[in-house]
Amino acid sequence: MVRATAIHKHFGALHVLKGVDLEVAERELVFVIGPSGSGKSTLLRCLNRLEEPSSGSVVVDGIDLLDPRTDINHARQRIGMVFQSFNLYPHMTALGNVTLALRKVAGRGRAEADAIGQAALARVGLADRAGHMPAQLSGGQQQRVAIARAIALEPRVMLFDEPTSALDPELVGSVLQVMRELRESGMTMVVVSHEMGFARAAADRVLFMDEGMIVEAGPPAQIFAAPAQERTRAFISQIKHH
Repeated sequence: MVRATAIHKHFGALHVLKGVDLEVAERELVFVIGPSGSGKSTLLRCLNRLEEPSSGSVVVDGIDLLDPRTDINHARQRIGMVFQSFNLYPHMTALGNVTLALRKVAGRGRAEADAIGQAALARVGLADRAGHMPAQLSGGQQQRVAIARAIALEPRVMLFDEPTSALDPELVGSVLQVMRELRESGMTMVVVSHEMGFARAAADRVLFMDEGMIVEAGPPAQIFAAPAQERTRAFISQIKHH
């Protein structure tokens, strides 16, 4: 579903990604962990070209994202993205936020967009909040609206960048539950997060990144219990003590 090959990213003199290869199979949930500044978020943003890779290739669902002939806006509809901040429009209802891209980007009529949007809100457990403004919702509810907005476009893959790190601890579970259900419904997902319990329980593979490279990859049991690389071991033992 996702094949990124030899991705390099420079920000001026800073070499943030140093030849990263990443393959994600259909229906797979891949978790990316690593210290701050290791390049996790940059890698994620290169996968939908929010960040332009300095070199390398990115193919998602058979579409070469770096081909100049590719209609990037059309291609991006296949790649849902959920950020740390919810990025909702404060002056629009939950439903309005979810249906905006359906109407503007996917060209659906209002009635059809509303029906799809309502179904997406139901999937994240917020059917009864469609008419609420973001300010009337908790952080966890706002993040679930952001997930509904992404899945309403029926993406082939979902990218999550620290989706729970801005939430109060008691609201994290509701967002992880939605992600768990998405995974069970067959969504392909790449998740950058510090939620190690969720990684252990839900991930198919865990990638450990450090200094712009994937240092180690494997099933969660291996990465958390018996990492092969010294840097991975140091990182895992550090998290365990927090």
